[in-house]
Amino acid sequence: MKESLQEYSIELKSLALKILNLIAKALGMKHEEIELLLKEGMLLEEGLQSMRLTYYPPCPQPELVTGLCHHSDPVSLTMLLQIKENDAWVPVLPLPNAFIVKVGDILEVRIRINIRLYCELPH
Repeated sequence: MKESLQEYSIELKSLALKILNLIAKALGMKHEEIELLLKEGMLLEEGLQSMRLTYYPPCPQPELVTGLCHHSDPVSLTMLLQIKENDAWVPVLPLPNAFIVKVGDILEVRIRINIRLYCELPH
């Protein structure tokens, strides 16, 4: 299992780099600008990657469930399956062979998006 998680982690990092480059392109940033932010460790620090797999089985009494309260992540990108919107938990239905990706706090701050095209969602 350890080897599988390591391999999965490497693939996720590669995916994150591709997504960051696509976001930068959509914002009109030059390739060199995003590369500089990446090299300086401002968006994705070398060696700094975390993975948390959390599963809460359905509960017949949801008000009794304990788990993580809604939060935002102080990272560049997060892949997830549920968000909180208008005080309600909304399952994010993935497309086959697709990831759900959301922007973390640091990406919103570091790129200094004046018009918040990409913003953090509690999940």
